[in-house]
Amino acid sequence: MRLDLSGKTALVTGSTQGIGEAIAAGLAEAGARVAVNGRSADKVRATIDRLDGTFLPAPGDLTTAEGTAEVVDALPAVDILVNNLGIFGAQDPLSITDDDWRRYFEVNVLSAVRLTRAYLPGMIAAGWGRVQYIASDSAVAVPAEMIHYGMSKTALLSVSRGFAKAAKATGVTINSVIAGPTHTGGVEDFVYSLVDKDLPWEEAQREFMRLHRPQSLLGRLIEPEEIANMVVYLASPHASATTGGALRVDGGYVDSILP
Repeated sequence: MRLDLSGKTALVTGSTQGIGEAIAAGLAEAGARVAVNGRSADKVRATIDRLDGTFLPAPGDLTTAEGTAEVVDALPAVDILVNNLGIFGAQDPLSITDDDWRRYFEVNVLSAVRLTRAYLPGMIAAGWGRVQYIASDSAVAVPAEMIHYGMSKTALLSVSRGFAKAAKATGVTINSVIAGPTHTGGVEDFVYSLVDKDLPWEEAQREFMRLHRPQSLLGRLIEPEEIANMVVYLASPHASATTGGALRVDGGYVDSILP
């Protein structure tokens, strides 16, 4: 199967590292012209210099309406929008403040809603488009130490499904990708916040999965490129009949409770 995105322009939010960077690289490899987004123009440029392909800089703080407007002004139309921007962290449930709840909603959910509002009308007018939201298995199997994160990812499933209905029969598909625990630099820090910091990484990873994600059939962290593979497929013409869905790249569950 050849995934050809030649002639398409894509925006991947939060794409200067981790899953977002892997998605940007995967879309470019398939032929898309990809806009790399991050808050820092320097970091965006450094990411583009590191990658192979055709990339556009799209710096801007998408957690604010002003920053979103800057990105949209610089990139008025896209064919593919991947809402990857997100934050995560462990916190005692009873110590999560109102400000923490608001921040997780604004960063993980509202940033995606703003961009969908900005770009979906153009996609509908063109009769073709792809919108994706990077959700998480925490949307349904909410970890006790990440309730605020789980809330935001559950919200993305609703956002994705609702916008898919709004784009019914237009040629635009809208889906979410349910990602499982993924091996990024930030996740390494997270893993070591929950297991012995003196353990070598491979042992720490196994211990984290055993103690904190025992339901995983994969039994290891997912690599960012494995998430990107699903995103690139969903962005392609081959996925033209897949919309309103929540596609799993979560490593599987011993007793599945996800769609």
